[in-house]
Amino acid sequence: QVQLVESGGGLVQPGGSLKLSCAASGSILNIFSVLLLDWYRQAPGEQRELVARITSGGSTNYADSVKGRFTISRTNAKRTVYLQMNALKPEDTAVYYCKANTPGGNVYWGRGTQVTVSL
Repeated sequence: QVQLVESGGGLVQPGGSLKLSCAASGSILNIFSVLLLDWYRQAPGEQRELVARITSGGSTNYADSVKGRFTISRTNAKRTVYLQMNALKPEDTAVYYCKANTPGGNVYWGRGTQVTVSL
């Protein structure tokens, strides 16, 4: 059984920061270091979109809408992937999900954490 558990969401004012974490447990623990890890988000009435990606080698990619504001990172020893979000905007409001992709093509999703950016 594989679990991905996101945490760190909440309510923040525009311009503020949050750091999301996603901790893995279960059968992917032994291969965590080779996982391709993603953060997605889904706003109400919108499709789920890829926000950031980090490879097993540490290479990163970002959606244009978050470049320069968000940073994805991973700590393999803790089996955790992070998303540091700075200069948050109301349009960043969404449920944020982490996703793990194995070399064999299996995909696992967390249940999400709510981020709300509002005065």
